[in-house]
Amino acid sequence: MAYRYASVRIGGGGYVSGLVFHPAERGLVYARTDVGGAYRWDQASGQWVSLTDWIEAKDTNLLGIDSLALDPSDKEWVYLAAGTYTTPTAGNAAVLRSHDRGAHFERADLPFKLGGNELGRGNGERLAVDPHDGRVLFLGSRDAGLWRSDDHGAHWSKDDSFPAVATSPSATATNSWRPQSIGIVFVVFEPASGKPGVPTPVLYAGVSTRETSLFRSTDGGRSWSAIPGQPTGLRPSHMHRASDGSYVLSYGDEPGPDTMSDGAVWRWQPKGNRWTDITPVSSKSTPSGFGWGDVAVDASNPDVLIASTHHRYEPHDVLFRTIDGGRHWNEIFARSSFDHSNAQWTSAHTPHWMTTVAIDPFDADHVMFVTGYGIWASRDMRGFDKGGTVHWWFQDRGLEEVVPLGMISPPQGAHLLSAVGDLDGFRHDDLDVAPLQFTPPPRYANGESIDFAEQRPSLIVRSGRLRQPFGSAVRAAWSEDGGQHWQAFASEPPEGEGAGSIAVSADGAAVLWAPHDARRVYVTRDRGQHWQAAQGLGERLEVLSDRVDSHRFYAFSPQTGALFASQDGGASFAPIPGEFGDAARGHGQVQLKASPVKAGELWLTARDLPLLHGDAQGRVLQRLPGITGVDAFGFGKAAGGSSEPTVFVAGRRGGQQGIFRSIDGGQQWQRVDDAAHRYGRISLLIGDPRVFGRFYAATSGRGLIYGEPLESTP
Repeated sequence: MAYRYASVRIGGGGYVSGLVFHPAERGLVYARTDVGGAYRWDQASGQWVSLTDWIEAKDTNLLGIDSLALDPSDKEWVYLAAGTYTTPTAGNAAVLRSHDRGAHFERADLPFKLGGNELGRGNGERLAVDPHDGRVLFLGSRDAGLWRSDDHGAHWSKDDSFPAVATSPSATATNSWRPQSIGIVFVVFEPASGKPGVPTPVLYAGVSTRETSLFRSTDGGRSWSAIPGQPTGLRPSHMHRASDGSYVLSYGDEPGPDTMSDGAVWRWQPKGNRWTDITPVSSKSTPSGFGWGDVAVDASNPDVLIASTHHRYEPHDVLFRTIDGGRHWNEIFARSSFDHSNAQWTSAHTPHWMTTVAIDPFDADHVMFVTGYGIWASRDMRGFDKGGTVHWWFQDRGLEEVVPLGMISPPQGAHLLSAVGDLDGFRHDDLDVAPLQFTPPPRYANGESIDFAEQRPSLIVRSGRLRQPFGSAVRAAWSEDGGQHWQAFASEPPEGEGAGSIAVSADGAAVLWAPHDARRVYVTRDRGQHWQAAQGLGERLEVLSDRVDSHRFYAFSPQTGALFASQDGGASFAPIPGEFGDAARGHGQVQLKASPVKAGELWLTARDLPLLHGDAQGRVLQRLPGITGVDAFGFGKAAGGSSEPTVFVAGRRGGQQGIFRSIDGGQQWQRVDDAAHRYGRISLLIGDPRVFGRFYAATSGRGLIYGEPLESTP
């Protein structure tokens, strides 16, 4: 079944952890992200092209890119150090290598893990290609030292000569999650030391430690020694070579991006081994302190530098520019304007996590910097030196990185509404236009759950999470005009700190809410003026409404598979009995959905279960043939002449992973994705009740995707 795939346009939305310009071709630049793969800028179309949509569910861990490298002597090569987490349960890491600019990749698995979404992910680049012999690559690992390849990244061996500090406790850091190894954060070749066709003898590597951190090899990596006189007490994060042979380095007391309270910018001249502190302003100029994310150097002028603060939240992070080698600096944002038209929601955000700044090697006016939500770019930077204003635009067309946590497609109004991690949520009347976020109040840091009343589709409820200092504010809201305007519920239930799962009855009269960390589930019939604890339910449940019968609600535990049903509007619940009620017990990652057309009928599955059709009395009505495990599923518009809604499944059928659809109630299935459109593991999947064959998929970092049959595409 031939389908067209496209992104539901939001524009950015996630942390872009690195940018790399190719030094030999104008307009050739790549971006890496912490959970959403890698991209190449397409100059002809003026947008980013995703390079990693082919990664399938079992390899989702490869969508976090810990480093990116280009071959300076061959414009076709691009390498990705791929691996999102270093935890024991995370999948393998690999170097993905391409000799056609990312159109196709070969994979070389690594014997250690990478942390594309862990501390230090904005440092770099820890992967580097020898500029004189493209067969040679070095990769600085997080916990296994320095590694080398002599065959374009196909095979890797450990460099046992590298100093042990790279794997010492000092090269680790801790955040609220856990201690994490940071290890070697950059490898830099000295091109002036070599000649074409012969491995470059001099290269440098930096370790994220407050001890001695910068090391040099003069024999192609066979032996290493520390650079004398280097600063200590701070961790290096980036090192860039200037055209005069000097180097600039940025430092912080922590690897970032979570926190940083001190830092510096240094210039080092290998000739004479002279170190100069060129830090623009003291980190003690704000009460909480801050560090430095990156310092970029103009390829045509070694005295022109741009440095970015990091974690300077009082009042906000900024860029500094110098044109005299660091003796004097000026704050760029003091004379800057930001164009938000490409993604209107960015107007409510200030640049932060600016851990990479890059000056186009072919155009010193073109400067780009990353943030926790995308990429900003300018085309008039040199005018700043003459007193002009720098104009920034959001250069994120084609780059989509939000993590959707909930979504709905009502039968009227906007085709898609979403609850989104970090950015609250969006109403999409046009899938190709990046809208504003949901109109406040309230405005959530995280949107987590969203539902609509089937018989009153314009009535929508949503829940979200607020960051401190707003901790006790209302975390649920409702709309009577299809999500155009919102009103907070009058009060919250008496317990629970997080957003949790929320559902509204088919007629809109009752709302059921299971807040995170609450021991009970609550129901309101007056928009939150009063809350009543639902009888028969415990904690850590997700809730949903029957789509036909307004008196029915359901609840289930994704962790244990326990199922519950209510026939009195959510006042009381009882376990669903029988074979259907027992089908998912003992399984994890359970999903339960109500039939869109029949009261009291349910669909149940899990990652390791087939898709089951049953009812609230506990009977199994149907076992869907061929489906052996499901990541996500949902319902869409029925095919012409059929009363059965189309069923969409992201999962496994006959041992094959894919996205499948059935137009006959699950008796027969057609695969609708292809090898180029996999998007990792799909976390949510729903069909459009108004457009036959169209579905919406939530990815784990590649944003919202929609697919529709080619024959029905306008």
